[in-house]
Amino acid sequence: MSVPDQHRHRGRAHLQLAVITASDSRTPASDDSGRLIRELLEQAGHTVAHYEILPDSPERIRAAVNENLPRLDGVIITGGTGITQRDSTIEALRPLLNKELEGFGELFRMLSYQEIGSAAFLSRALAGTAYGKLVVALPGSPNACRLAMEKLLLPELGHIAHLLKL
Repeated sequence: MSVPDQHRHRGRAHLQLAVITASDSRTPASDDSGRLIRELLEQAGHTVAHYEILPDSPERIRAAVNENLPRLDGVIITGGTGITQRDSTIEALRPLLNKELEGFGELFRMLSYQEIGSAAFLSRALAGTAYGKLVVALPGSPNACRLAMEKLLLPELGHIAHLLKL
């Protein structure tokens, strides 16, 4: 077994996570990205213990993260990572982070570039830790969420859990 596989193997495979959609326009019926993230997590053996759609407001996003992290292993937020005036997920999360995992955003944009070209640099996807738990911000696009989940998050969640002692 390779060293990366050994690290992943040591991690707990069943995390309790929150999925939050930051959007002024999505509803439960139209939240394709939130639904996709929940389905992929559950198919991988994780539990989505909380799901909600919030307005793209830094205060509401920050409050939702602070409410969920004490009782869960992490929070994944989709939406609000672009460059428009209303995109505020990153501004809400950065002050909460103890450590930012810069490589997550770098790798996400590299992989995204391979699919969509130069528009990938417009994404501010982010991951880090707050209060010893995982916090991730993904774009609102279902294709971007699938890419991040399948290529980056799902393969490493067990390893992250091991490192954070979740």
